[in-house]
Amino acid sequence: MDETADYTLEIQIATRFLPEESAPEDDRYVFAYTIRIRNLGRHAAQLVDRHWVITDGNGHVEEVRGEGVVGEQPRIEPGDQFTYTSGAVLETAVGTMEGSYGMVGDDGTRFDAPIPPFTLAVPRTLH
Repeated sequence: MDETADYTLEIQIATRFLPEESAPEDDRYVFAYTIRIRNLGRHAAQLVDRHWVITDGNGHVEEVRGEGVVGEQPRIEPGDQFTYTSGAVLETAVGTMEGSYGMVGDDGTRFDAPIPPFTLAVPRTLH
């Protein structure tokens, strides 16, 4: 019997600080993040919406909800992946992001794919 789950996504995140777009003197810190979503399940699934919880170093929380990612609602086949880059602007040099992707399988199954928490930080800010 095949032990592979019907819907399993692997989410990997890489972040970088964008000093050329930031203005620390104005409490503006710009970060880019690249996310790779890999379908490890047995069925294709489409990313239809996203939910982010963004927390800056002062504890200020912003929630963002929207359709798809970067203007797309990708359908990811088993074994395939989708990679995109987006950004966030914080008022502090350090913050975190986490959330979930709303997914729909080919059979109509709706499920949330959790996005693990990750840190946004200006280099040499954290020890």
